[in-house]
This record gives sequence, structure tokens and C-alpha cells, in this order.
Amino acid sequence: MCSFRRLLCALVLTLLPVSVESWSDGYLSGAELTRLYNSPVYKAERMKQPLGSSGFILGPLSHSGVRVTLGDDSQWLVHKGANFGISSQTVVTTAKYMGSDWRVVKEGNFQGRKTVGDFVATGGSNYNFLFDNCHWASIRMMEQ
Repeated sequence: MCSFRRLLCALVLTLLPVSVESWSDGYLSGAELTRLYNSPVYKAERMKQPLGSSGFILGPLSHSGVRVTLGDDSQWLVHKGANFGISSQTVVTTAKYMGSDWRVVKEGNFQGRKTVGDFVATGGSNYNFLFDNCHWASIRMMEQ
């Protein structure tokens, strides 16, 4: 079931007309997107940032996601939000442009045992403000 789900997600990501920033600041083609999705994750950091310009983090008054580091030392933010994506509300963006207001909450050494796709799948495709938001998704990603 899990391998079928992973294969289905990889296929959907390959066929979707979406763009994700690449290692070279361009856009990933279907093959590059699939390669990113299948890339092993070596380090994961659960991160939080204040909502808007409030400057403080207090439980749900913040946004959270997981910054993953791949074998080539590139870093990507896997995070969830309402209307973030097309087929999934958990998305992957380059971590290059994360602001200085992001703070590490928890670190994990995944030693390449999980892929970016595993993090996206664990984050979940649907969003619910109370029961399946960015905070719950990032907790699940770190506990997988």
C-alpha cells in the first residue's frame, strides 16, 4: 500500500503542470521533480516562524514546516497550508529564501531512510485549520 501510494504520488507530481524551484534557481521539469521527490533525506529540522509581523511564536499563532537536507546538502522546506498546492496542500519549496525569523524546534537524523516524497505524503494532501494543519503535519513528518 505504501509503495503504491508513493508511486502514485510520484506519477501525479510528474504529470502536474506545477513549478518548483530547482537547485539552479530555475524550475524543475517532470524528471527533476521526480528526482527531488525520490531524494533521500539525511537531516530534518522542524521549524516555526511567527505569523505575519507579530514577531512572536505562540502555539497556533505561528507557521511550521520541516526543513530537509539532502545528500547534496541542498535544503528544502516541506510545509502545509490552506491552498498551498493543487493536488496536495503539503508542498516543497527551496529553503534558500526562508527568513531569519524561522526557528529550529526539533532536529532529526534520518540517515537517508526516508525520501522527500515520504515527508510530503506524511504531511498529507488535505488541510483542516483545527485537525490537520501545518503544526500537526510537521509533527507527523518528524515522527515517521
